[in-house]
Amino acid sequence: MELLNYASIGFLIVFFGTVFLTGEMLVKAKGLFAVLGIAFMSLFFSVHIDSASSMWILILYAAGLGLIILDGKVISDGTIAVLGALLMGLGIAVPTPNITYGILVVFGFIIGLFAAGLFLKVFPRRKLWSKITLRDRLSGEQGYNSMSDTYKALEGKEGKTITPFRPIGTITIEGDQYSATSGGQWIESGEEIVVVSVDGTRILVKRKENNNE
Repeated sequence: MELLNYASIGFLIVFFGTVFLTGEMLVKAKGLFAVLGIAFMSLFFSVHIDSASSMWILILYAAGLGLIILDGKVISDGTIAVLGALLMGLGIAVPTPNITYGILVVFGFIIGLFAAGLFLKVFPRRKLWSKITLRDRLSGEQGYNSMSDTYKALEGKEGKTITPFRPIGTITIEGDQYSATSGGQWIESGEEIVVVSVDGTRILVKRKENNNE
C-alpha cells in the first residue's frame, strides 16, 4: 500500500491502531476494538516488515503488549506497563524507513495511548489496573463521609501486609483487610506496617520500625 510510504499516513495508522488496542484493555467493547486495533497494526507492519528475519520486531511489539496486559491483570501498579509501552514504541519505530517517519509514528503511538482514555466516558470500564484507583481522592462533598470517617480512624494503627507492595497491596488491621499504598516504598508480604495517613479512602502505610535493631 503506497500511501503508507508517507509518514503522515503511518502516523494515523499507528494512532488508530493504538487507540483501539488500548481502548480494548480499558473498556468492555466485546472484542470490536481489539479487531480494529489488530487490523490497523497488521496493515502497518505488513508494509514495513518485508522478511522473516524482521519477525523479531513483531515479537518485540507483541511482548510489549503482553507486559501491559500482565501489569493490568496481575501487578496493577503500572511499572511493567511502562516497560511494555517502551517495547511497543521501539517495535513501531525500528522498521520505519527514516528518522522523520519513526518520530511521527512514535508520537502517534503516545497520543493514541492517552486518547484511548476518552472511551472511558462512553463505555463500561474493565477491571484492569483496579488497584490504581486507590489514588482517587473521595471527598465528603461526594457523599463518602461515613466511609472516610471509618478509614480516618485507622491512622496510627499497626497491621501486617498480606501481599507485596509495589507500591500498592493489601493489609490486615484488627482482622479486617484494606487496600493501601506505601508510596515509593516496596514492602514484602508478612511484614508489620503502621498507617501513616488516610486521605479519603487512600491509606498510606510504611514499614514498622523495629526498635530492637
